[in-house]
Amino acid sequence: MIERRAGRLGVGIIGAGRVGPVLGAALAGVGHAIVGISAVSERSRERADAILPGAPVLEIPVIIERSELVILAVPDSELPSLVAGLAATGSWQPGQIVLHTAPGYGVEVLAPAAAAGAIPLAVHPALAFTGTSLDIARLQETYFAVTAAAPVLPIGQALVVEMGGEPVVVAEEDRPAYAEAIATASTFSRAIVEQATGILSGIGFENPGPFLSSLVRSAVDNALSRASAPSVGPSALLDGRDDPLDPLS
Repeated sequence: MIERRAGRLGVGIIGAGRVGPVLGAALAGVGHAIVGISAVSERSRERADAILPGAPVLEIPVIIERSELVILAVPDSELPSLVAGLAATGSWQPGQIVLHTAPGYGVEVLAPAAAAGAIPLAVHPALAFTGTSLDIARLQETYFAVTAAAPVLPIGQALVVEMGGEPVVVAEEDRPAYAEAIATASTFSRAIVEQATGILSGIGFENPGPFLSSLVRSAVDNALSRASAPSVGPSALLDGRDDPLDPLS
């Protein structure tokens, strides 16, 4: 029998990709108990063992049966059929918290679980995961998009805070736009870095990645600072005046 402190949850993780084990480790770090994780491939089993050593690798129905909090860390495309299939077999339990990490969905996709009495939460960490223990520390400076019905929203927010993140409420109808923003930032960042390092490699740079590291990080930080600052107005930029946000202008 699993021992855990009062107020702590038995956590089951469906999916041993880059996200699930890391979130599980963050929750285990504050006293929650990992009751099991699903891992099919050898690579996913190795990842689960590296980040959650000793966590039982179990079949999905067994994990759900034993868990008070179920984390569905699966690709967006697999989520609807997974939730509906488990509902069809009567797996979901009343009062059980079901949390998915897919950016493009809110809680409507968890309706089959909610119909069985489960508490649905959509929680997405805005982080490019490596699938290693490095991500656990990075959660400390990560914002999480949280979507849930008002009565249970505090549950999702509290779980994010326990994982070290900062919860930001995103409305159900805004999840597709949110997912688009996340995909745009991730895809373009990766593509630009790959293009730049490819050019440098072409002119003889042996280690273009480390060479560009400070430049890329500072450029992104500067762009994010501009995005967070009050607008200086288009006229200031069009009439040739210095940009007050640019220390080099």
